[in-house]
Amino acid sequence: MEKRVALELRGRNPSQVKELNLDNCRSTNIVGLTDEYTNLENLSLNNVGLTTLKGFPTLPKLRKLELSDNRISNGLNFLNGCKKLTHLNLSGNKIKDLETLKPLEDFENLKNLDLFNNEVTSIEDYRSKVFALHPSLKYLDGFDKEDREAEDSDAEEEDEMNGNNDSEEDLDIDLGPLVIDDDSISERPAEERTSLPMILYSVYGLLFHMGFLLKSSEVEDEEEEDEDVSLSAVYNDNLEEESSASSLYDGSDVEEEEDVDDDEEAENDADGEHNSKAQDGEDNAHGEPEESTRGKKRKHEDDDEN
Repeated sequence: MEKRVALELRGRNPSQVKELNLDNCRSTNIVGLTDEYTNLENLSLNNVGLTTLKGFPTLPKLRKLELSDNRISNGLNFLNGCKKLTHLNLSGNKIKDLETLKPLEDFENLKNLDLFNNEVTSIEDYRSKVFALHPSLKYLDGFDKEDREAEDSDAEEEDEMNGNNDSEEDLDIDLGPLVIDDDSISERPAEERTSLPMILYSVYGLLFHMGFLLKSSEVEDEEEEDEDVSLSAVYNDNLEEESSASSLYDGSDVEEEEDVDDDEEAENDADGEHNSKAQDGEDNAHGEPEESTRGKKRKHEDDDEN
């Protein structure tokens, strides 16, 4: 046992250890455990082979002690240094009578005692006598005075008292808003009640699902906006192409109209020239001015011959 204790320490100071498991280490008496374990709260010595508790150290903060499947028949008075003990498991030992259990009267905080598979359980009215001997007991061998099995809430309370779970004071968490004041819930059987971890898990799952849906809707909105933008861009491009094509067509019409106008002007000019020439010819053929000029020339020639 001494080597096992040193191994479980793992280089720590004994005063830093709160839980120690020495199951199956095989020893007939307590060795290696000392009063230095001042903060030890949980100690397990199951199936070790102990025949006596002599030398059991003073452990002022010990709450839970497991001593099942040993060969202990007496000597429970050696546990008097563990005044805060709330859970004691002595199942599978050699305890034969109620007299051996009398030292447990000094444990005012003892709530759970397990004597299953001891000869003492065969005594007539064993349960009522043990409850009378230890008024602080709430559960004996896993059942209360009315033979009702320990409920989950009571087990959790027991674990909290045993130091397995952190207390509300240590965690500094206000659990008031999570309390559900509903008579119908309190009247339900223990197996039908919803535990606090299950409620918190359900709320977390609901929040996660809502976040996923919101994210999906945002992605769909972004895809729709991108699609609208792309469609409008294509539409604008088509409009620009149509407008550019129409402008080209309009320019060619203007050029054709300008060419037609130039041809018409050229034809008009030609017609004007032709008309003026024709008019001049008619004046020369029939007008008097041309005849007077020829008459003057002939007269001048006649004068020269004379």
